Amino acid sequence: MRIVFMGTPAFAVPSLRAVAAEHEVSLVVTRPDAVRGRGKRLEPSPVKDEAQRLGIDVLETSRIGADEVSRIAQERPDVICVAAYGAILPDELLSVPALDIVNVHASLLPHGRGAAPIQRAVLEGDELAGVSIMRIVHELDAGPYCSQASLPIGSKSCAEVMAQVAELGAEKLIEALSNIAAGTAVWTEQDEGQVSYAAKVQKAEMLLDPSDDALANVRRVQASLDAAPARAKVCGRGVRVMEACVSPQEVAQGEVLVRKSRVFLGCAGESLEVLSVKPDGKRQMPASAWASGLRKGELRWERV
Repeated sequence: MRIVFMGTPAFAVPSLRAVAAEHEVSLVVTRPDAVRGRGKRLEPSPVKDEAQRLGIDVLETSRIGADEVSRIAQERPDVICVAAYGAILPDELLSVPALDIVNVHASLLPHGRGAAPIQRAVLEGDELAGVSIMRIVHELDAGPYCSQASLPIGSKSCAEVMAQVAELGAEKLIEALSNIAAGTAVWTEQDEGQVSYAAKVQKAEMLLDPSDDALANVRRVQASLDAAPARAKVCGRGVRVMEACVSPQEVAQGEVLVRKSRVFLGCAGESLEVLSVKPDGKRQMPASAWASGLRKGELRWERV
């Protein structure tokens, strides 16, 4: 089939790669180069990088207006595949493909509509993350789905879960495209009574807090991403906590215990053992290396 692919972040790359291996991808639509990560230079999106590697034409745009719809229509796609493109798609685009327009959505719909389904699933302590191949309709993430799959979250970091869901999404997208081409795709309407939303995670939500229990703080660490990291002020200095676990070690709320190069932060319930950190202005390091620099007499911690 002839495909137009729309996507931007690393999450979309496995889907692009898989579709390009099985079908004719005539155009990739992605958001423009931007300052990404901690660099000061403009960098292409991961999807643009992959499209160029594959030799596919790229249309860069931050919005889909009449000109962009016209450009996509020129490709005469059988299907438009979308995976985390990052902008609202106009209704005019929905009628462009000959067969369908589908989205790789990173949740088990109708649970987790919205911008941050995986991060919310980790933050809220869900047992499973998942992916749905859904038809795009006017309402946000409200279309019927023809395929779903899930995987356990466990103690995996949000980044690890995202990478696994991205690969799972690519696999299910290829299956869905085969069924769409054969006319055998079965679409399930979402149960509106079961809908939940996964709004973008704000930085303030990720700040570690001694007044919360240790599990809530561990989940913040587990859900941490560069755009919204798990941070605290320990002994008067800012630090990003990269890995942590709940510990039965008794530590008073708001106090810091350093014992045999292990670091424990007292919470409202149990304590948080810090395993790996990135102090402000420094590289990531194990807690054992960080512990030696914590000043005695100031062993307190607080929300940044």
